[in-house]
Amino acid sequence: MTTYFLHPDSIRKLFDTIAPTYDFLNHLLSLRRDSYWRKMAVRELKGSEGWILDIATGTGDVAIEIAHQNGYKRKVFGLDFSKPMVRRAHRKLLKKGFSQRIALSLGDALTLPFRENTFTASMMAFGLRNIKMKEQALAEMFRVIKEDGKVIILEFTFPKKGLMRRLYPIYFEKILPWIGGFISGDREAYAYLPESVYHFQYAENYEEIMRKVGLKKVSSCPLTGGIASIISGIKKRQ
Repeated sequence: MTTYFLHPDSIRKLFDTIAPTYDFLNHLLSLRRDSYWRKMAVRELKGSEGWILDIATGTGDVAIEIAHQNGYKRKVFGLDFSKPMVRRAHRKLLKKGFSQRIALSLGDALTLPFRENTFTASMMAFGLRNIKMKEQALAEMFRVIKEDGKVIILEFTFPKKGLMRRLYPIYFEKILPWIGGFISGDREAYAYLPESVYHFQYAENYEEIMRKVGLKKVSSCPLTGGIASIISGIKKRQ
């Protein structure tokens, strides 16, 4: 086992290192299901307008999907702790013509630089598993959204039954780290992925923390046989 799970600085360095091949490997290793997962997660916003916060924005794919799905009624603030990732996101926004609707900044999910009730919703895709203090991160996501706003998490989970339950560990533990390491040049980075998911295997693990920070109507939706899940909750008046 690696020790990245316990060291935020090491996780940041990991993402700094794999930034050049990040998009390519996301598509390759997920067989392009990552695009579908992001699209389904963003649909959970269901017409939310105004400013949406995208934490762990990476190279900006979720932020772009948020802006894309609702015409010109949304703007997005994308936040990430990796400077190389944010640089790549900037270039992508300019290329795709979204730079006027999406703002980007470096930032820490544990201490969001925003006032309470700033955003209509907050999202995090494939980032919460990397954060040791998950409750604090979710509490911050809760704090900065307005009443009736949603917190939406898209995260890797572990299949509970069926053929996927038997085949997934083989791919996840053996094939994925080899391919990811070979292409990125950092095998340890892609060996970290299975480790991070095994720490929090199921959507119910995330649901529990969401309820603990005060979110209501918490629910989850499995994707692609349960290898990813959307977990969401609503901020209601206490």
